[in-house]
Amino acid sequence: MNVKEFEKKEKNTAHITVTVSPEEFDAAVQRAYLKNRGRISIPGFRKGKAPRKMIESIYGAGVFYEDAVEEVAPAALDAGIKEKELETVGRPSILDFNIGEDNSLTVKFLVSLYPEVTVSAYKGIAAPKMAVRVTKKDVENEIGRVRERNARVESVDREAKNGDIVNINFEGFIDGVPFEGGKGENHDLELGSGTFIPGFEEQLVGAAAGGDKDVNVTFPEAYAPELAGKDATFKVHVNDVKAKELPELDDEFAKDVSEFDTMEEYSASVKEELTERKRQESQRGFEEAVLSRLTDNVQCEIPDAMVDEHVDQMIQNFKYNIVSQGMDFDQYLSMMGMTQESFSAGMRPTAEKQIKLDLAFEHIAKVEDFPVSDEDVEAEYQHLANEYKMKPEDVKRAVTADSVKTGLKLEKAKKLVLDTAVAEKKEKKADKSEGESAE
Repeated sequence: MNVKEFEKKEKNTAHITVTVSPEEFDAAVQRAYLKNRGRISIPGFRKGKAPRKMIESIYGAGVFYEDAVEEVAPAALDAGIKEKELETVGRPSILDFNIGEDNSLTVKFLVSLYPEVTVSAYKGIAAPKMAVRVTKKDVENEIGRVRERNARVESVDREAKNGDIVNINFEGFIDGVPFEGGKGENHDLELGSGTFIPGFEEQLVGAAAGGDKDVNVTFPEAYAPELAGKDATFKVHVNDVKAKELPELDDEFAKDVSEFDTMEEYSASVKEELTERKRQESQRGFEEAVLSRLTDNVQCEIPDAMVDEHVDQMIQNFKYNIVSQGMDFDQYLSMMGMTQESFSAGMRPTAEKQIKLDLAFEHIAKVEDFPVSDEDVEAEYQHLANEYKMKPEDVKRAVTADSVKTGLKLEKAKKLVLDTAVAEKKEKKADKSEGESAE
């Protein structure tokens, strides 16, 4: 087998034409005959026992050619890739094949080539970083949320108002016909929470326990397709009206909700936690911005096959997450008003960006030639064993040392990019009246 022709095409694809000798092709035809003869009946022979020459004389010399081409094509392509020293991605396809007068075979393949990558800059990338600020108002809001969670709820003999919790039975109708999923009993709904269809909660303000009310709403356009944009009437019975009684913000409250004895100590700890949370958010945002700018510095042409492969993997991961939550993937697509095609198309930009990022790290690791010691590899095996709760020897059987080394080099490349990145901080004028703390 040898390469007869090699031609690069657009988007990092290529046509590679490989010739197969008459002897090799005839051996492939023989294998195709042996595989298929059991399905062929010839008068005078038991099924599966007719000689190859007899079958070819009746059905034509090329009766086994297509199967023979499929049989020999992988080896032919591998030989061509090796001869041309190519690195391919995705699944190749056969564009054409031809049988010569000497019974040799010529096969033309379409292959996708691994991209050649250059990165214009990866050290010292500048990106915006949010300044960390925790105001007095931030602390008050956080304590307020804790206060809400610790509120006592008691029934009240009055009309419901915003902030109250109403316990209701309800059933929804469209054009006088009840619809699936529109019925509920003993449901607690906090008025003003915005958890129900727009307009629903507002119409229950003023309702009293024991009362009935028709609530008229229009489903949003961005809703389940069978309900989107439709007018509906919910017949609601109010079982109970409950009000929240918030605890006093005093030292007793601090003792109940924290390890501290005073509100002053508790407030200081809340401020410290908020500062740390915002610091982490700021760092994550900064790193995302740095890596996004790194992809802008990557010059390469990504073949469609590489993107297709990545999208397929993303969809499989997404399906796994959906199913693990007890939802059918097709049902999810229906609820979102999407098709498999539109869902896949929506993932392509993310896939392309991730591929660029992976290629950038590979390029950086190659250029920097990061050292990875045997001790580093052993430490990573132990880390993986701890993470997946496996024995180190089981991890070693599942993951090769070369794979571990490659992964460590890519991590070093990412670390180099982030460690050398420069933060662009846009300072905001402090409002001292809010007791602002800035970092």
